[in-house]
Amino acid sequence: MIHIEQLARAGLVLALGGAVGVAALPATAQSEHAPGRVLVQFKPTATAEQVRTAVSSANAQILGEIPHTGVKVLKLSANANESAIAAALAKRGEVAFTELDQRRKPDAVPNDPSFASEWHLQKIAAPTAWNTTAGSATIIVAILDTGCDPTHPDLKANYVAGWNFYDNTSDTHDVFGHGTATAGTAAAAVNNGIGVSGVAGNCKIMPCRISDTSGYGYYSTVSSALTWAADHGARVANISYQMSESSTVQSAAQYFQNKGGVVAISAGNSSLNNTAADNPYALTVSATNSADGICSWSNYGNNIDLAAPGDSILTTCNGGGYGYWSGTSFSAPIVAGTAALVLSANPGLTGAQAQDILKKSADDLGAAGWDNQYGWGRVNASKAVAMATATTGAPAGDTTPPSVSFSSPAGGATVSGTVSLSANATDNVGVTSVSFYVDGSLVASDTSSPYSVSWNTSSVANGAHTLMVKAYDAANNMSSATMNVNVSNIADTSAPSVSIVTPAATITVGNSLSVSVSATDNVGVTKVELWVDGKLMSTDSSNPWSFSMNTRKWARGTHTLQSKGYDAAGNCGASQIVTVTK
Repeated sequence: MIHIEQLARAGLVLALGGAVGVAALPATAQSEHAPGRVLVQFKPTATAEQVRTAVSSANAQILGEIPHTGVKVLKLSANANESAIAAALAKRGEVAFTELDQRRKPDAVPNDPSFASEWHLQKIAAPTAWNTTAGSATIIVAILDTGCDPTHPDLKANYVAGWNFYDNTSDTHDVFGHGTATAGTAAAAVNNGIGVSGVAGNCKIMPCRISDTSGYGYYSTVSSALTWAADHGARVANISYQMSESSTVQSAAQYFQNKGGVVAISAGNSSLNNTAADNPYALTVSATNSADGICSWSNYGNNIDLAAPGDSILTTCNGGGYGYWSGTSFSAPIVAGTAALVLSANPGLTGAQAQDILKKSADDLGAAGWDNQYGWGRVNASKAVAMATATTGAPAGDTTPPSVSFSSPAGGATVSGTVSLSANATDNVGVTSVSFYVDGSLVASDTSSPYSVSWNTSSVANGAHTLMVKAYDAANNMSSATMNVNVSNIADTSAPSVSIVTPAATITVGNSLSVSVSATDNVGVTKVELWVDGKLMSTDSSNPWSFSMNTRKWARGTHTLQSKGYDAAGNCGASQIVTVTK
């Protein structure tokens, strides 16, 4: 089990400063999660004070933020109920989503070692694809797993530097054996006269350890690894853990795709129907056997994009050997390897283009069109590479970075409140994303022109601040521009205006009472309190402000009601006093 101290060491304290609600687990997902942790993404409009108030309401503290996603990792108090706190936070208007930091076991089952033909390569027509490309050394496949064997003869020549996100070290040795097997499936060296061939054997492998020593990976470590790998040149990422349903992982996969990459995720091995919605930024992969049937243990459902061989896959093993493995853990890296071939054939493709090619080129099995077992079909490497070479993208070897500059605000300007950060960005082929930063922290990104995001200046102190904008093209070329602005926000001294709407004065109360309150403020109301007979009875932190009370034990006679509203600056406004009779 990962510990809080390990999480802090694991590179998550890097950026300290879907639908609203708790991400529901589908029936197929395990319910294990990291104790004492909740993942929260706040809306871009949330102020720093709103974030602090929300975290304080949960009696929690911020351990760190997963880069480029805005997802904060909260440490809860001892014996806290993670589910209850996640549900309470999700009701706040400034929160985009919350979820528990689920942990997942690898989606694989090792079989007895043996040496035999790699039937899966013939099934997906990989040898035909290799007539065009067996992969390019410029395309890096990140293996987000239990680490990789650094000395395996079929892998060591293909490694580039990775990172250990569990221990926050550069040691990416395989601690469980699973990662070495998935790495070999995707990109074991080809034409080296030994062992096996990966689907993209000339591509590079970036080992990213995201697991504990028992092989369990976490939403938080996987998401951190995804954004890190994207920033360090990876164009493909493989996650052989059932994590498509995670909102945090989806946010990280969106960043990876916007940087020109493709993410493959295993569907899971529970023989169950996964009711989670599709993750549009990743390819969720089910498993097939040598007869092109869906494996009996493979998950299926709404989120399946592709199928790939996953039964008795001969691949590399930790310690230098080889063996058969089965599971969607191996169908996913077959898709990842095919994605690497596609990007090798046409490195100018965007992540979304490459993902679309893999779907359109698949062999349609099962029901015509998309179905919940095969998705769009079983992956076909030959067809995918052919389609990639015929698709317009950035020219191979594109080394020209975009041109980018701020269009607003003006350099040296004094700003306050919520302002628009806008940029002009152009490229010889096309700009894929533009990201805006304040003092090195990401504010938000935009993927379409005109490039603009909103920045709430109250999230920083008054004074000088540095703005930066980064523009990326499909080949991952990047350019940036910086400028300084001065933030000058006038201290908020205006108290909220508060009024009790119902009940009306002088009514007679029964055994229950509902109170409705109106509260407005020049900046925003953070909470509303209800006081009865001069004593605080209840607090509401989201609009509409309302309270329900059991009045059975109220004494006979008159009682006073008053509501108080507070803003982020601590200003307090009080309503009229309403007198009711019991």
